[in-house]
Formats: sequence, structure tokens, C-alpha cells
Amino acid sequence: MSEELNNIKSHLVASMDKAIDHLQAELTKVRAGKAHPSLIDGVMVDYYGSPTPISQVANVSISDARTLTLQPWEKNMLQPIERAIIAANIGINPQNDGILIRLFLPPLTEERRKELVKKSQGEGEHAKIAVRNIRRDAMEQVKKLQKNGLSEDVCKDMEKQIQEQTDKYIASIDKFLELKEKDIMTV
Repeated sequence: MSEELNNIKSHLVASMDKAIDHLQAELTKVRAGKAHPSLIDGVMVDYYGSPTPISQVANVSISDARTLTLQPWEKNMLQPIERAIIAANIGINPQNDGILIRLFLPPLTEERRKELVKKSQGEGEHAKIAVRNIRRDAMEQVKKLQKNGLSEDVCKDMEKQIQEQTDKYIASIDKFLELKEKDIMTV
């Protein structure tokens, strides 16, 4: 039985780690006024009929704090990349000069900063829901083991450990959100 409890706990920790990793990935996509290549990570360009990430068809670099430059490996990809960025609706208009595509990030207004904070808080709430769902599943597995003969004391201890893990991960999510909010609101 203790092996089954260890499996439940290791699965719980691994799943909650994945939820935290997903939150971090989503928060990097929320721009905080600084140019970063991850801003265009989700943008797919039509590369000879198949959707391909921009980073696989062009060199993405940061030329200054508010400018990303994209240099396609093939000249004929300038237009498709430009169209893909416009279609992605990321709030940045591409500037095509025939060789490079430049993405100038406009300075963030106070209103836009508050919108970005709300968006990041929404992502945090999704992560918290995921962590709570993982906790619920683990608790149900422990209850099944109790029905199959595991002592009540062992089950209560395991449920307490599951709740402690959940609280730890929720606190971690709150910390990430606090740091992102501070990053966004810094002018």
C-alpha cells in the first residue's frame, strides 16, 4: 500500500510542476514593455503549406529594448511572416524594409498595463484551478485505497500531505503573479 501512496504523491508533484511550468511559459508571452523573442513564440507562419513557428523560418533577435528584428532565411518569406504577425493580433505592427522585419513595441499606457496584469492574473487562476484539480484527483485515489482496506490514520496523513503540497504550489503561483505584476507595472 505504501508503494501506491508514493506513486500518488510522485504523480501529484509531477503534475503540479507541469502546471507551474505552463504558467511560467504563458507569463513570458505577456509582454512587460521590453522586447523579447518569446513574444512571437505562438505565431505560426505558412511555410510552403504547413504552419511553422517563426523562429524556424527566420532569425529572431533584439536590436534594442523596444525592437525585435526578424531576418528570414529566405527572402520570399517576408510577406508570409508579415501576414502571420498581423493575423496573430499581438498588438504589434510589423515594418518590412525588404530585408528585415522590425517589430517596434509601443510604450505601454497605464490602461494597457492594467489589462496585461488582468491577463496574467487570469493565467494564474487557470494554474490554480489545475493544481486544485490535481489535488482532487489525488484525494479520490486515497479514498479508494481507504475503501480497499488502508487504515484511516494513514489516509488522513496522506490527505494532509496532499493539502500541504497544494498550499505550497498555490503560494508559488501567487509569487510568480506578484513578480509579473511588478514587472508589468514598472515604467
